[in-house]
Amino acid sequence: MEPPPLSAGINGSAGNRRGRRSRAEILDAASRLMAERGYAATSISVLSAETGLPKSAIYHHFDSKSGLLSAVMAHGAYDFFRAMEQAQATPPEGGTARERLGWFLRRTEEVFLTHADFLRLHLILLMSAEASEAEVSSMIEQVRRDGRRHMNRMIAQAFEAEGAETAQAVADELDYFGIVGFDGAFIAWQAERSHGLGVELDRLADALTAMGEQIVAGQRG
Repeated sequence: MEPPPLSAGINGSAGNRRGRRSRAEILDAASRLMAERGYAATSISVLSAETGLPKSAIYHHFDSKSGLLSAVMAHGAYDFFRAMEQAQATPPEGGTARERLGWFLRRTEEVFLTHADFLRLHLILLMSAEASEAEVSSMIEQVRRDGRRHMNRMIAQAFEAEGAETAQAVADELDYFGIVGFDGAFIAWQAERSHGLGVELDRLADALTAMGEQIVAGQRG
């Protein structure tokens, strides 16, 4: 069998690139509109008008609106946690637990500011009727688990000078409280941007450190 003409390979490659580009455009537009309007108000027709792509193209990439939402959340979560890992890849050596935790939360603030649409959509879904849908509920639960694991790692690293076992005990006790603090700080910042997200994250660092030091004291007996 003869190989296909070179032009066919070029056209096929170009078609694949266009397909990937249109899928990315749909995901970007859907992420932004769902974060602004909510899931229910973001129809396929609205997405078509926003992207300039026909509805058939959207359905070509995503079988349904719920499938699109799942893809939006998966894509957003991947980007968010990858950005968190990159921002916190080289924590400072030494320092107090408060100084180290403060460093982690300052890096977290940077990621929050650049991924606000994903966080806003996550919280909207968490408090909406769509959260009861199995596919959406599963995605939300996964994001919460990943977030809690990340918080656990931050706290353990902040208290590592106390020894691995004690640091892990502190992290296991406080990771849920830390996630609640993240949620509250982000919602407060969305409601009143002039107040600044960093102020509340500094207070969260103070609270986590104080509670962590109490746990350390209890471990020492």
